[in-house]
Amino acid sequence: MRKYIIGIDLGGTNIKSSIFNLKFQKIHERSDLTEAAKGPFHVLNRIVDIIQEMLSSEGIQPASILCMGMGIPGLLDPEQGLSIFSPNFPDWENIHVVNYMKNHFEFPVYIDNDVRVNLYGEWQFGAGSDYKNLILITLGTGLGSGIVNDGKVLYGTTSSAGEIGHMNMYREGRPCRCGSSGCLGRYVSAIGIVKTFTDKLEEGRSSMIMEWVGEDWTTITARMISEAYDLGDLLAIEVMHETGKILGFGLSNVINLFNPEVIIVGGGMSAAGDRLLNTVRETVEKHALKLSSRACTIVQAKLGGQAGMIGAAAYAKNKMSL
Repeated sequence: MRKYIIGIDLGGTNIKSSIFNLKFQKIHERSDLTEAAKGPFHVLNRIVDIIQEMLSSEGIQPASILCMGMGIPGLLDPEQGLSIFSPNFPDWENIHVVNYMKNHFEFPVYIDNDVRVNLYGEWQFGAGSDYKNLILITLGTGLGSGIVNDGKVLYGTTSSAGEIGHMNMYREGRPCRCGSSGCLGRYVSAIGIVKTFTDKLEEGRSSMIMEWVGEDWTTITARMISEAYDLGDLLAIEVMHETGKILGFGLSNVINLFNPEVIIVGGGMSAAGDRLLNTVRETVEKHALKLSSRACTIVQAKLGGQAGMIGAAAYAKNKMSL
């Protein structure tokens, strides 16, 4: 009997789902709206329905599924299969995801943090393949991260190691949802770069983006800043470089601490590419320890939105072999 693995990447907007064979070749893929506002059990029921529909579509029996991996945003206990808290999901506290899935499926189910499953994807199939010391950061609404040290993913005492986005960069900085202030992710993220940009507009600076959005500055996006950068907009260039410098200082600390071979930059905002990363690299070169920085390259992720699904599947297969 042929065996398959399911990978689920649960996001605040979309549930990305795939079936893979044991060589991690994709058999089936789909994306569905999460509908997180309807509550955790609505979301879990949607996942159950999606899995059943995928299996039916491909004529695959549940007995042919070796295992399933799921990437879940927020804090969790992967050994217990418990999602403790997810900030972008209403009423999502202490949800036993694995037990819920066991009520519907007999195959083993494993969960991990969504950024870590992305890390597994890039580590095994993307920009991090063949490396034993690497770090993934994802630049989206916030700044997520995962760390591989000497060939092992770091988890820490409470499975919350590697929160690079919550390194304090400013003693009295922007408030953060974590309860602190001045966290790196409040400046280097899609929300962060837009906040920096609009703060400067409020100071009286000007930009061609103002012509695009009129008086509604709430519609300004990180993508617009990249587009204005390409058109030579001075404020967009300044903000991009300022954001890159802050990230460069943050990654200098990370390089000094973990001595990675490669830092992979993923997430939606990574589309800024070298507009952002050139300043990051220049800052790291100036401020990180020379021996460590020269041994480390900073690159864009290769797998994009596919990393979470294949990473969740790879994580589950790895758990099965332990």
